[in-house]
Amino acid sequence: MTTTISVINQKGGVGKTTTVINLAASLSILGQNNLVIDLDPQGNATTGFGKSNNNDEKNIYNLLIKKISLNEGLQKTEINNLDIFGSNVNLSGLEVETANDENRAFILKEILNVNSEIINRYDNIFIDCPPSLSLLTIMALVSANEILVPLQTEFFALEGITQLIKTIDRIKVNLNPKLSIRGILLT
Repeated sequence: MTTTISVINQKGGVGKTTTVINLAASLSILGQNNLVIDLDPQGNATTGFGKSNNNDEKNIYNLLIKKISLNEGLQKTEINNLDIFGSNVNLSGLEVETANDENRAFILKEILNVNSEIINRYDNIFIDCPPSLSLLTIMALVSANEILVPLQTEFFALEGITQLIKTIDRIKVNLNPKLSIRGILLT
């Protein structure tokens, strides 16, 4: 069964993307099949795997607006057993574009569920989240089984974790009761 792990922290620069890249690459080298979904409009996980975050066709934005299928957007990386669904700066406009959709928090989860024959090929899906508690982060939390929180060991980072835990608790109550915290990774 596929485990979907959202790597999340509303603070930037704490190592979310680095964690996703290194975990996915390491587990792939060990023989697991992994998919990285770059849900950050900055697209650093995409470029970290040698793919363009300016690709106007194969990107998560086009998947979420249903312009392409999951299979059309998947890209192989140079690492065996590791695919990526890359990001694009257009992703930053998704929140405004879906403002009238009352089920917008479930768009990614529905896509993953509908494509279960593709998704079930993977042992893990790692979702690289943006450094905010935005719609994209909510989509990642709704779609995930588990959360991994990279956290810098400094006062202000620890202070921000309170807000993150409150958001996670709200998501668990209202949108995804099966969501669990896999761990906090000190960076």
